[in-house]
Parts: sequence; structure tokens; C-alpha cells
Amino acid sequence: MSWKETINEETKAEALTQDFKFKDFVSAWAFMNKVALLAEKVDHHPDWSNSYNKVSISLSTHSAGDKITSKDRELAGQIDALS
Repeated sequence: MSWKETINEETKAEALTQDFKFKDFVSAWAFMNKVALLAEKVDHHPDWSNSYNKVSISLSTHSAGDKITSKDRELAGQIDALS
């Protein structure tokens, strides 16, 4: 899987985004729990959503003006290692 760099045309906010799909809701939730613990450890929290077996994650550094920074790229790599 690969992260996509996105830019909101109106706000110019940047983000790394990726959608993950799992076999069922419990598997998706277990993944979210792992990501939550990882995000808390590195003090960098994603924007995300969950619908049944799908998890969508968006990473952006709000303190840098909603830009993609090394914090986002590092967390994306760590999330990839979980999936």
C-alpha cells in the first residue's frame, strides 16, 4: 500500500492519506487500537474514520500549518509496518 499526498484546493492543507481494508470489523478495530497506541507513543495523532472493515487515515502536522512533515512520513512508515 502506498500513501497519497493530497492538497485541499480551498485551504491548501496538505495530508498523507491511505485507506486500509480488513476482513471484518474486529480486525479493523484491532488495527486502529495498534495505531492509537503508536500515535500516542510518538505524540502525533491521525485524523481517521472507520466504517465496518475499512479504516481511512489522514496525517498532517497541524502545528506546521497543516503541512506534511517528517513526523507524518515517519508515522506513516510505522503504520505500514503494522498492516
